[in-house]
Amino acid sequence: MRKGSPIADVVMHPVRLRIIQQLGDGRRVTTSDLRNALPDVAQATLYRHVAALVDAGLIAVVDERRIRGAVERTFALGERMAHVDHDELRQMGDRELQQSFLTFLAHLGEDFDRASAIPGFREHLGFGQVRLHVGPDDLARIQAGLGELLAPYLTPPARRAATDGAPGSDARGVRTVMLSTVLMPDPADQPSPAGRPDSDSVPDSDSDSEPDSEPDTDGQPAPFSAS
Repeated sequence: MRKGSPIADVVMHPVRLRIIQQLGDGRRVTTSDLRNALPDVAQATLYRHVAALVDAGLIAVVDERRIRGAVERTFALGERMAHVDHDELRQMGDRELQQSFLTFLAHLGEDFDRASAIPGFREHLGFGQVRLHVGPDDLARIQAGLGELLAPYLTPPARRAATDGAPGSDARGVRTVMLSTVLMPDPADQPSPAGRPDSDSVPDSDSDSEPDSEPDTDGQPAPFSAS
């Protein structure tokens, strides 16, 4: 795979997608970490896909050290994955995009099945959906705000203590959880034909009923709700 290959070429393959997921949130992992995280993937197969990702510039070797005569490499997301934009998504055909999304959901389901065997599973489980009403610049602000909110929790407590002695870095009682996100337009939010107002946005002049003043999110579960 060459550096000019579309990112779709990667996410269409489940093993490569799983490798990319291990490097999310700025994490750095070694080849040994990857073997432990993907025990069902044969070592030769794993190394072949890692090499393909490095060749494509989607992950990068950031460190090397020799351990008992073998070279242990440490990987991080490459420059292309750090700046994925809409141009990459536009290169995907409809079928590629759908398959990529279904692959993501399939691995989310696999993670759910594995995590369900962990004691205390339901204490750290939640899922929900909510509508947001956003303008052209709002999503960037939301993303920046979430990044700032989550930043203190992306580094394991023991590593925080080793690097900056941060308060609250005691690892006792800390659990590692996964936060998965999906963003898409509301399928019900269809633009009205040109020159015609949205029938739901203009009250019927012959009706005696009052316009509905309740917010759109009334009755919807809050995000990450465990109920």
